[in-house]
Amino acid sequence: MGSVTNTAVPANAMSLFASRRASLLARLGDDTVAVIPGARMTIRNSDVEHDFRQDSTFFYLTGFDEPDSLLVLRAGADAEATLFVRPRDKAMETWTGRRAGVAGAVETFGMDAAFPIDQLDKELPRLFEGASRVAFTLGQDSAVQASVLKAAQRHRTSPRLTVLGPDTLVDLRAFIHDLRLIKLPAEIAALRRAAKVTAEGHHEAMRSSAPGVWEYELQAALEYTFRAAGAARVGYSSIVAGGDNATILHYNTNRMQLPKDGLVRIDAGAEVEYLTADVTRTFPANGYFSPEQRAVYEVVLAAEEASIAACVPGTAYEETHHIAVRVLVEGMVDLGLLKGEVDELISTEAYKRYYMHRTGHWLGMDVHDVGLYSAAGNSRLLEAGMVTTIEPRIYIDFDDEEAPEAFRGIGVRIEDDILITADAPDIMTIDCVKSVADVEAMIRDSPRWVRRVTL
Repeated sequence: MGSVTNTAVPANAMSLFASRRASLLARLGDDTVAVIPGARMTIRNSDVEHDFRQDSTFFYLTGFDEPDSLLVLRAGADAEATLFVRPRDKAMETWTGRRAGVAGAVETFGMDAAFPIDQLDKELPRLFEGASRVAFTLGQDSAVQASVLKAAQRHRTSPRLTVLGPDTLVDLRAFIHDLRLIKLPAEIAALRRAAKVTAEGHHEAMRSSAPGVWEYELQAALEYTFRAAGAARVGYSSIVAGGDNATILHYNTNRMQLPKDGLVRIDAGAEVEYLTADVTRTFPANGYFSPEQRAVYEVVLAAEEASIAACVPGTAYEETHHIAVRVLVEGMVDLGLLKGEVDELISTEAYKRYYMHRTGHWLGMDVHDVGLYSAAGNSRLLEAGMVTTIEPRIYIDFDDEEAPEAFRGIGVRIEDDILITADAPDIMTIDCVKSVADVEAMIRDSPRWVRRVTL
């Protein structure tokens, strides 16, 4: 059954969560109340629950890792943080794990006040009194949303309108997302750890590769390494795609055998302290790139390296994509995948036959992390402290009759995690091998850690 035990957070870490709450309150301004619900336990099947993972924004502000919780932040002169939690319950804790309870929310997690979650409807109107607006994310939790809207209107229905209350609802995301976009030193340290763990997982998958091995065997070796190295979980469902499956963008069935002469594309990341890495590597199952595989691979690698070089403060985010597209299109022409002038192929988007999406995304607590990519119609400029992926690719369907036959069924993606710094791009995932020579050596010459199980 789905047990929950609150994550033990070091006492010195509480200051980090408190500083984040203070930063959010400063952005909200006076007379604003923010309501941030935590995640709930969800059913997988019958009476079996999914493994619990806290809502990212809620954890970002609290460090509290229990379900059915809610944070209320009050800005202004009487600023305070109030946490609603499940109360202590010896019988339930025997079944599903210990709870912090109301006292623990204050004593351990540094809240100004705490209440049982079943008192939300009673206490929320009081916490809204005197506020002029409520910051909340509509559509996130329908039950909480109903409570928020009811509490926000209480002053309008009170006798003789003697109670002042909020008349404006604002989107919390407008305040919290930019805060999360710029990573603090502690977050960068966790991302570095996640990157190192992820690199080792990818290496073990490479070492475990051979024709006839099942995709799920590589997934098992990869994720064993993540957990053995201290990662709490994967940051997202691991993609292990062999042969033709490598041309499917979000393939995660992971139950086919690796072909003798095919490539394997793995997109997987370990989550450490609620921050995730996101790495993709492509390699030959048998340890040797064919000439055609190598040719496609080196075009993608060149595009990635060119795009990474542009990841410096002041670069428009969109420019990293444009750079990758140009290198890819030039390579597609050289390979015979496309015919024509490079500029025209770009302007007509003919390249989307083989490269149909963007080159990266923000990275942090969520694999596709929060934050706008443009403002007022213009691409956002990169700033120190942002973390982005760079992940160009070329996918050639096995039945694409317009592609040279030798290239059909080849899918290559290479992805790294880049921290924007005041100086050069910081490739946080640099430990994960990606040159042709290093990848082949990792597969052929390095002993595997995880023993293969055959029954």
